[in-house]
Amino acid sequence: MTGNLHNIIFLCLGLIVCVSLLTVMARKLKIAYPIFLVLAGLFISLIPGVPAIHLEPELIFIVILPPVLFDAAHEMSLKALWKWRRIISVMALGYVLFTATAVAFVSVWLIPGFTLSQGFLLGAIISPPDASAVMAVLRYSRLPKGTMAILEGESLLNDATSLTLFRFALAAITTQHFVWHEAVTGFGLVVVSGVAIGLAFGGLSYAIYKWLPTDANVDIAISVALPYLMYLSAEAVNSSGVLAVVSGGLLVAYQTHFVFSHKSRLKSASLWSSIVFILNAVVFFLIGLQLPEIIKDLGRSGLVTATGYALIITLVVIIVRLISGLFSSVFTTYISRYITVAAKRPGWRLPLLSSWAGMRGVVSLASASAIPLLLPDGQGFPHRNLILFITFMVILVTLIGQGLSLPWMIRKLDPKPLEDLKSDHHQLLEIELELYGVAEKELNLKHKADVDKNVLLQYRGEYLSHKRELLKDANSDDGARQKAMERLDHFSEIMGRVIARERHELHAFRRKAEYDDDIIAFIEHRLDLEEEQLQRDMDMEN
Repeated sequence: MTGNLHNIIFLCLGLIVCVSLLTVMARKLKIAYPIFLVLAGLFISLIPGVPAIHLEPELIFIVILPPVLFDAAHEMSLKALWKWRRIISVMALGYVLFTATAVAFVSVWLIPGFTLSQGFLLGAIISPPDASAVMAVLRYSRLPKGTMAILEGESLLNDATSLTLFRFALAAITTQHFVWHEAVTGFGLVVVSGVAIGLAFGGLSYAIYKWLPTDANVDIAISVALPYLMYLSAEAVNSSGVLAVVSGGLLVAYQTHFVFSHKSRLKSASLWSSIVFILNAVVFFLIGLQLPEIIKDLGRSGLVTATGYALIITLVVIIVRLISGLFSSVFTTYISRYITVAAKRPGWRLPLLSSWAGMRGVVSLASASAIPLLLPDGQGFPHRNLILFITFMVILVTLIGQGLSLPWMIRKLDPKPLEDLKSDHHQLLEIELELYGVAEKELNLKHKADVDKNVLLQYRGEYLSHKRELLKDANSDDGARQKAMERLDHFSEIMGRVIARERHELHAFRRKAEYDDDIIAFIEHRLDLEEEQLQRDMDMEN
């Protein structure tokens, strides 16, 4: 038992070190790390003597997916999600259903013995794009902010649609029973219950953060447990764990601005970024290592035939998404005559690029791996190995082919933003000027008497030099030291109030549509750092 545990620990540490070094190489070569890690894993899997790796679906769905979704919800702007709600809903629901339907009928026509239920099962597996892959690729070639928000919003919701469709298709195959109106009703119940469970946990976390005497370590411990509690609770009642984590994560993300201390926000941001990077990197590397395990039962002739099926179905997936994107642009232009839309004339460049950014990834492979080996009557699950192989090929072609070509397409098409917005620089300047004005008024009007008697408050810009002088004088005798410490504490106290007033004013900008959440988050981070520095100074001095 101890030996096995040591082996598991060494394996995990080895994976982390390996993917970290490979990620450094990917950044040096300016290749998105998911693409590079998949290629590296694929190359290593072909080396003779390398043992076959089996990627358990439970590892993805229970261990990795909840924190990745929770972090993505934290990064998503609620303001942008609401602004682009129509196109995000269409992409997350309509694109997935359209893709799954097209794949279902093409696969039935293409593959001998393939049933429509099996086709829908395959379509549900390969329909959702992978968010982390898309965001990593776009790191080197940024799309306009509105399009990025749409892709992020779609990625938060399309997994729920595809996994729910996967569940119904799998049930239809294993039970030989499928009724359309029951499926639609069941889908609605899964969506509503999943969102309700997520919001319930989000409300519970708010009560804990708000009214219990937690500190930064406790806040982070609870935030790490929350996505797992949301996901497992929803899945336990046959609801959508994905929607529970997404809805709960969005609510918790909004709450942290008001109930988290600056220390909790700073520590949480650092922890979550590291956790999610490690999980994503390890999984993409493991995807590449899956090749021997996936093709072992196909045989040489079967491999050639299966490759042909996979390439045709991959082409169908790509074309359907492109058609969906361009059609949505035309429909948006038409419907803007009758209702208010966020962008009246999307054009064709941005819809084309957002449709091309449809790389598949880890959720698809995990779903395919979750197909049972046997049916309830003891017979083998029909075409299981073929479905798994097609899924793997779709991931490879879309991730590598589309991923490597996307930056080039962005440069060539040079898309314009969907709307005329203030630039980031303009937004940042306006908010900073407003907050500096608020800080100045807070200091000079409400604390004028304090400023008159505290040299550090009078000369904020010369803070460090005055502090050194005070500490130098404090060494002469106990009385001088006590006076210096009182002055330093007084300075930290007043500046803490000033920062609190700035933060209060910053929250007002959250309700203004013309200011983006990422700009507000940037300024909030700056205030958190200033407050943390004041706290550290007080701790050192005392």
